[in-house]
Amino acid sequence: MKKLIVLITLLIGVTAFSQDPFLQKDSDNYEMRADALTETYNAELALSSKQELLFKKKVEEFLPRYDAIRKNHEGRDKLNRIQSLGEEESAEMRNILTQPQFDLYVKMKAKIQPIGKVDK
Repeated sequence: MKKLIVLITLLIGVTAFSQDPFLQKDSDNYEMRADALTETYNAELALSSKQELLFKKKVEEFLPRYDAIRKNHEGRDKLNRIQSLGEEESAEMRNILTQPQFDLYVKMKAKIQPIGKVDK
C-alpha cells in the first residue's frame, strides 16, 4: 500500500511539472505571431472561421521551423532552406484556401513574409 501511495505521488508530481508555464513561453510567442499573421492575411483573404483556425494552426506549425533555419544557417543555404520551407507551407495552404484565395495569398506572401537578402 505504501508503494502505491509513493507511485501515485510521483506520477502527480511529474504531471504537475510537465505543465510548467515557464516552459511554454516559446509556444505563446509563436501563437501570438501566428495570430498577427493570420489577421494580416485575413484582412484580404476573407477567411471563413474554419479556414482561419486551420490557417493559424498551419502558420504556428511553420514558425518554429523558420526560426530554426534563421538561427542555424547563413547565406545562400539559409535563403534556399527558407524558400523551400515557404514552398512547403504554400503547398499546405492550398488545402485550406480556395483557388482565388490561394492566388491572392501567394501574391501577399512575398510582401508579408519576405525571404530576405544575402549579406556579402
